[in-house]
Amino acid sequence: LHNFNRGFPELADLVADKVEPLLGPSGTQNVAAIRAAFRDALAQMRARLHRTQVGERTLRHQAMHDPLTALPNRSCFRERLDRALSFAGPQRQALAVMYIDLDGFKPINDRHGHGIGDEVLRIVALRLVHTVRAQDLVSRLGGDEFACLVADWEDRAQLSRLARKMFDAVAAPLSVGELRLTVRPSIGIALYPTHGLGPDELVANADAAMYRAKA
Repeated sequence: LHNFNRGFPELADLVADKVEPLLGPSGTQNVAAIRAAFRDALAQMRARLHRTQVGERTLRHQAMHDPLTALPNRSCFRERLDRALSFAGPQRQALAVMYIDLDGFKPINDRHGHGIGDEVLRIVALRLVHTVRAQDLVSRLGGDEFACLVADWEDRAQLSRLARKMFDAVAAPLSVGELRLTVRPSIGIALYPTHGLGPDELVANADAAMYRAKA
C-alpha cells in the first residue's frame, strides 16, 4: 500500500478499503481474497481513468467544433492552419485558404426565422464537406462564414475547379420543409506563400478576396 500510495493514491485508497477487512486480528490473511480485492480495485481504477479520458476527449471536441454544423470551429481551423504552416516550412508546401460567405442568407434568416436559417447552414456545411478531399478541412468560422484549408494543391486551375465545385454545390436550390430556398457563396482564395506566410495574413487576404468576389 505504501508503494501504491506514492504514485497512485486513489488506487491505494481503493485497495485499502478492500484489503483491510480481509486481515484477521492475529495477522492472518486470506491470500486469494486479497488478490481478488486487488484485481477489483485495479478494474475500478481503469474504469475511472477511461471515464476521465472520454470526458476530456468530449470536452476538447466540444471546444473545437461548431455545435450547429459539427464542423471544426474557428479555433480548430486556426490550430490546423498553424500546424500545416509549421510543416510547410522552407519547402514551401502548397497550401491555400478559401474563405466562403453566403449571399442571400440574411434575408432568409430575417423572413423565415433562425430555425430555418440554422437548417440552411447545416445543409451548406454538408455540401461543402462533400466537395473537398479527405485531407482538406472545412470549418465554420461563425455566422454564415466558412473556410477551407486545402493542402498539396497542384496548380491554380485545380483550386479554380474546386471553387467552382463549391459554388455549384452551395448555390443549388435546397429544401427546408415546404420551402424552396437558394443561397450563393462568394469565395476568396489566398495562397501560401504568395499571399502570406502566417495564419492571420492568409485568412485576412482570403477574406479580402472574398469581398472582392462579392462585389
